[in-house]
Amino acid sequence: MIPADPPRGPWHTPAPGTPTVPLSALLADPDLGLKRIAGPDEDRFVEQVGTTELADPTPYLIGGELLLTAGSLLPRTPEGIDDYVRRVVEAGTVALGFGIVPVYEEVPPDLIAACDRHDLPLLLVPKDVPFVAVARATHSAMAEARTHDLRLVSEAQSALASAAARPDALAAVLRQLSVHLGVWAVLLDGNGAELLAAGTRPAAQVTRQLCELAARTAARQPSAPHDRTPGPGSRPPTAAAQHHAGIHLTVHTVPGGDTAGPLALGLVAASRPTPVHRSVTGTAIVLLSLLTNPRHALGGDTRTAGAVVRLLLGGAPAEIAPMLLPADAPDDAAWTVVHGRPARSARGPGAQPGGDPVHLAALGTALGTPYLDLAGPVLRALIPWSARAQPTEPADAARLGWHLGFSAPVGTADLPVADTQAERALRRAVASGLPTVHHRTVEQSVHSIVAPREAKALARARFAPLDRAPAPGPAVLMETLRTWLSQYGSWDRTAAALGLHRNTVRQRISRISELLDVDLQDPEVRMELWFALHWLPGERSSLDDGQG
Repeated sequence: MIPADPPRGPWHTPAPGTPTVPLSALLADPDLGLKRIAGPDEDRFVEQVGTTELADPTPYLIGGELLLTAGSLLPRTPEGIDDYVRRVVEAGTVALGFGIVPVYEEVPPDLIAACDRHDLPLLLVPKDVPFVAVARATHSAMAEARTHDLRLVSEAQSALASAAARPDALAAVLRQLSVHLGVWAVLLDGNGAELLAAGTRPAAQVTRQLCELAARTAARQPSAPHDRTPGPGSRPPTAAAQHHAGIHLTVHTVPGGDTAGPLALGLVAASRPTPVHRSVTGTAIVLLSLLTNPRHALGGDTRTAGAVVRLLLGGAPAEIAPMLLPADAPDDAAWTVVHGRPARSARGPGAQPGGDPVHLAALGTALGTPYLDLAGPVLRALIPWSARAQPTEPADAARLGWHLGFSAPVGTADLPVADTQAERALRRAVASGLPTVHHRTVEQSVHSIVAPREAKALARARFAPLDRAPAPGPAVLMETLRTWLSQYGSWDRTAAALGLHRNTVRQRISRISELLDVDLQDPEVRMELWFALHWLPGERSSLDDGQG
């Protein structure tokens, strides 16, 4: 078994993620005209370019350099030159570039022999190429390679995130990992048994070696939660690699899996891992860890799935709702309903039917619930609620580009009432330009001193004249009145909340005033109607008035 990030050669091991450029790329640059005149033909990776005219530059070297010199203080004896080359090789120098002017007319033969002897590539720098041009070309090539790597990482991470939102999330993540890294990707259990795989399957012997490597790595991991915080220096490795006959095997344990044993991600590739491979693999491991969390159970959330089955087979909501609550939910657990609509200036999931799954997942995380339904531009969500753990409005709702309306917490039987509350709170949010609006409960108000039965009877009688209204009908007129009152009689804000023209709002309010025989410009009349609206059937839950 060898480290997952092996050195590139015996001369120097770049730190993970360090920008480098192959020596071959510099030799191929026609503007530089560099020529290899000694040392091995194998490619090496340059991390930086250094220039020196010291007799002993090694105190100032950190390794990975293409060291450029004109030989001003180069030793004059074969023994001195040999010692010079030996020391710079031991310091980690990748290659030596020699300029033949102004000190030398040609490269000293003793230097060529010493570089051959110590396996140090020796490059001839043409007399018309300044050292700074070599450094500039090297740094430019590094920047270009870095940009290329970042683009590859970004594309792969975007594909992995989209795959994680698919119904077949685990298989989709493995497929994208295989495509972007050119590997065979496999998810293995704690015993090294294959669960899911993607890509071209290698030979049976290679597959067996990978499974054995995964089993050995998993066996080193703690199985109990209290064992997962080992002391300093005792943490077992979470990754291992094995290379054989040009085949590179890598195993990474997936944290957060089932307590019966950690899962593992296995990769089979034809080349060693690169920084791009490591970065993309890290993203995949995070996603797989989330997807294989015990709550998801490899895509089989049995409580939620069971609730859906019961509902489709005729189960009552009151029976099914407790199955959707957390297992440790208290007895006072209830629900808050949320309605949402993307802001006009936002490019959120409402911009197109179905929305952006990553954006929607971010909103679900902010709301603290997996129960979201997006139909076109309209979002509806259910948030579990209890007196000990009350949902709050997401602080980043505005950043995510949503208007949200929250209902009061209700029991299962009152979910239709909460749905209405959330819808109206959303309309107030849209009309007011606020990111969130909560339904206002009526505790500590004049409602608490009114007998519910008499108040409901009075409200029905007060609005009875609207029951005989022609088109657009009583329900539309009631909703217009309710919205107009909630917007303090503003025609423009009411029109925005209802999606109507302001003249249509004026006509409807005028019609309501005639049918109810009241002056809606009188603030006392408005206050009376506003209180009466809250006592109409379907407006209040059992948690509000203590009645079913």
